Amino acid sequence: MRALRLLDWKSSPVLVEVDDPVPGPGQVVVRMGGAGACHSDLHLMHDFDGAALPWKPPFTLGHENAGWVHALGPGVSGLEVGQPVAVYGAWGCGNCQPCRLGMENYCENPAAAPVPSGGGGLGLDGGMADLMLVPAARHLVALPDGLDPVSAAPLTDAALTPYHAIRRSSAKLAPDSTAVVIGVGGLGHLAVQILKNTTAARVVAVDTRPEALSLAREEGADLTVEPSDDAVSEIRGVTKGRGADVVVDLVGSNATIALGVGVSRMRGDVTIVGIAGGSYPVSFFSVPYEVSLQTTYWGSRPELEEVLHLAARGLIKAQITTYALESAVEAYEKLSSGTATGRQVIVPNAIG
Repeated sequence: MRALRLLDWKSSPVLVEVDDPVPGPGQVVVRMGGAGACHSDLHLMHDFDGAALPWKPPFTLGHENAGWVHALGPGVSGLEVGQPVAVYGAWGCGNCQPCRLGMENYCENPAAAPVPSGGGGLGLDGGMADLMLVPAARHLVALPDGLDPVSAAPLTDAALTPYHAIRRSSAKLAPDSTAVVIGVGGLGHLAVQILKNTTAARVVAVDTRPEALSLAREEGADLTVEPSDDAVSEIRGVTKGRGADVVVDLVGSNATIALGVGVSRMRGDVTIVGIAGGSYPVSFFSVPYEVSLQTTYWGSRPELEEVLHLAARGLIKAQITTYALESAVEAYEKLSSGTATGRQVIVPNAIG
């Protein structure tokens, strides 16, 4: 079969022929319908040298995955060949307390996972291939009626990640609250939709690109702001000086974290989702009182089920551009150049 593989750090992926996977006990092979291309893949290609991660190439890319059950290993029940499914991407040990709660993104025994702190497309073979081996049936979530694998694939990260970040701050998203989304890219345009369709908060979107701000307005943002010197006063102005109750930073640079703290209300949440490597000095006087700065990683399996049902009801939808597997490198080139909007989805096999 065909597979887009990262063969070494600091290199571009290549499309090669590999053997078809065969499922062992408890495993499932999925015929791939969609695999999202993500900015974090670019970090794998260009920024890491192996020292920061407990795994290494070669492996097939693609950690946002959906398709159809192709083959069942011995002992697998509850799934049928041909059934459309999404792949939950965080693969933990399955036995620690977070894993038992479906929060394998926060596995506390990563040494016992299929790959430490990784998953398909992150140390193990992912979904940018004709077929994908999933090491345990629990990592598959049935697609609700009306949701196809191409539409579902990017939701497994690009929607699940901001959904988790927003849900953990749900108590602060009352009808008189303000939420700020920094970065309206693949995750950010879905974060705007999630806020608009699951909360009553005023939504402010921040981005440097006019086309991204236009997209944010299309998705329901109440205010769009460029990160200029006046951004803090502009956002605080719309909140009558109080500041934002919740900030979701999908960039994570020094500048965006500082902006998030600058617009935050006392007792607000600033959640750093983006992995641009920024930091912020925390001291008694450097942040508003009781502001919480936190990071998140992905989301839980139950939250993925909720995300898929939101999509099936038409409440959230990723803006996607599709590429054949042979054109996957082009998708990454667009991501790298900053010319991509929404989410880029590789389609190894046509629907049907």
